Amino acid sequence: MLTVDFDRLGVGPGTKAIDIGAGQGRHSFEMFRRGADVIAFDMSESDMADVAEMFDAMTAEGHVPASAKARAEVGDALRLPYADNSFDVVLMSEILEHIPTDEGAISEMVRVLKPGGVAAVTVPRYWPEKVCWALSDEYHEVEGGHVRIYKASELAGKLRTAGLEVTGTDHAHALHAPYWWLKCAVGVENNDNPLVKGYHQLLVWDMMSKPWLTRVGEQVLNPIIGKSVALYLRKPETAASS
Repeated sequence: MLTVDFDRLGVGPGTKAIDIGAGQGRHSFEMFRRGADVIAFDMSESDMADVAEMFDAMTAEGHVPASAKARAEVGDALRLPYADNSFDVVLMSEILEHIPTDEGAISEMVRVLKPGGVAAVTVPRYWPEKVCWALSDEYHEVEGGHVRIYKASELAGKLRTAGLEVTGTDHAHALHAPYWWLKCAVGVENNDNPLVKGYHQLLVWDMMSKPWLTRVGEQVLNPIIGKSVALYLRKPETAASS
């Protein structure tokens, strides 16, 4: 389940990319499949061990071009261990809402992005997220949970202040918003609720089968109730190194 459109980012063979806050690696795997030189970066040692194992499996099974490279590294998004202007593409998907000092993480993202390079940042969309917070404290008041709700205009302002140009905005995962509203209404950990179980089965079927009806339906609904908002960005060629 991808939140980012990698065609818009031009990811392909030879692209040097980093996925900051990679989690379980879904976006890193897609960039690897496209032939990029990818770093999956996250503070979770266990997640990065699993991602590294999947990278090895993808290589062994011939699912990536021979020139593609990938590795998983553990670290802090506020102190990236890379030189200025290191990457053609930088991704931060569903991570900034977890970081109290989000400006610091944005600054680091901009620092390691090459002038002329592109980036994508995704966060939960404002009003679907507000519904979740209204229905359940448990949804966000957990260790490592969401510390803020972004308006797209607010996030775009922070990214512009950090030195990036906003080149586009999109929404994704409309079918997932009602699922999370259900979970928040009945209890986030109550996975045995019949409505939650039934909806989850629908989402799994949709992801595996990709039927025409739900694909078109989600495209129609994304601008209305898409759970995530994605901002596409570019670092100006004249940007000075941090």
